[in-house]
Amino acid sequence: MSGGDMAKPLLSHRSMEGDSSTPATGRTIGVLGSGDFARSLAVRLVCSGFKVVVGSRNPKRKAGLFPSAAEVTFQAEAVKKTDVIFVAVFREHYSTLCDLADVLAGKILVDVSNNTEINHHKESNAEYLASLFPACTVVKGFNVVSAWTLQSGARDGNKQVLICSNNQEAKRTVAEIAQVMGFTPVDMGCMSSACEIENIPLRLLPAWKIPIFLALGLFLCFFTYNLIRQVIHPYIREQKNKFYKIPIEVVNTTLPCVAYVMLSLVYLPGVLAACSQLYYGTKYRRFPDWLDQWLQHRKQIGLLSFFCAALHAVYSFCLPMRRSHRYQLIETAVKQAVEKKMNIWVEEEVWRMEIYLSVGIIALGLLSLLAITSLPSIANSLNWREFSFIQSTLGFIALVISTLHTLTYGWSRAFDENQYKFYLPPTYTLTLLVPCTVILARVIFSLPCMQQRLLRIRRGWEKGRYVKFVLPSATGEYSSGETSSNV
Repeated sequence: MSGGDMAKPLLSHRSMEGDSSTPATGRTIGVLGSGDFARSLAVRLVCSGFKVVVGSRNPKRKAGLFPSAAEVTFQAEAVKKTDVIFVAVFREHYSTLCDLADVLAGKILVDVSNNTEINHHKESNAEYLASLFPACTVVKGFNVVSAWTLQSGARDGNKQVLICSNNQEAKRTVAEIAQVMGFTPVDMGCMSSACEIENIPLRLLPAWKIPIFLALGLFLCFFTYNLIRQVIHPYIREQKNKFYKIPIEVVNTTLPCVAYVMLSLVYLPGVLAACSQLYYGTKYRRFPDWLDQWLQHRKQIGLLSFFCAALHAVYSFCLPMRRSHRYQLIETAVKQAVEKKMNIWVEEEVWRMEIYLSVGIIALGLLSLLAITSLPSIANSLNWREFSFIQSTLGFIALVISTLHTLTYGWSRAFDENQYKFYLPPTYTLTLLVPCTVILARVIFSLPCMQQRLLRIRRGWEKGRYVKFVLPSATGEYSSGETSSNV
């Protein structure tokens, strides 16, 4: 981003979230540094109603990069004008501030730095800064917020600001500043938490590792299976070279298998959790760790299922564009002309393909809806009942429709012995195992006897727990007793 762009705030006082209800505080905030983050931070502070003083080693050269409302001066002058100072410099440059130690005494220093590697140093940057300036109060914060979020506003990025310090008053001061800026401060405790806070921005998709490996594992398994059936089998048995199918056709056969199985894996842990609750007769028994992890990764698994389904749709559109497909059409037309076949219309195949495509489009549409409502900006606009209806009810309907899509694709091929290549069943028959299990279990759980028992358990009822009851006696008086709640 150029300096001219950085000097133009993306926010205005009218458009900034919370400006209508939060008046300008008029408090002066210092910023040490002139990098991208320091400039974005100054923009956000100015738009939030603060007076900003930027300390730079070369103020005349850097003044044009900051908003006109911010005062850009030398570091020593900036430090003297405020009690709260954001230190927006890298760890290796902390030593350049040692000349300001006397002026910084008693100030609140907000460390916003990050490392380039997880646990790169034995101590966190904030702890190192505190060791350099023992007369100051150091607060770790704003390091999980990107420069773009600072400029565009909290509504377009992560709203949480993680804060930690050994001084409660300093944390409260920084938390108030974060709230005025439109963010949500989260107290992470004392300074010992700074190391963990600094590691958060360095983790690459921590919640996606297991789902991605799962999707890749399924893809490799189904790809190998389809490769054997569609390429290796005709090459060995019929000496036909069909390796050209690998880039498009084999991949396109594999993607729907992965998407379908991944979608069923979104709802399978819920089935297993319900079975556990019914078996033990309580909701207070902890699930196994693997089931807990599975339940927590359902969102990512569902989004990967949608991604594979979307790729399958794109690949399917590209199938008629292949040169091999055109050659096959011409070859088929020539054979029909030689054999003088005037009518090749097969009513059953026409209906099968029409239903197959229609149901597939509906399934992809429902998956798109599930993916959109998984986004935080959309999910936050829904109440719990709306979100549950879309993700649970419509999600299950999407699974059922995907099953119909798979069945219409297979049609009667499962009963054709020519489809069993190397005695291997068609791929779609394997994909039906897990989804059909989930659908059957959900149907069983929807029976009144099962549904009511499961609802009672989830409302706190426990098998074997004794509850008090009151019965009238022969004299009209009431006597109390106990009975087991599973009677």
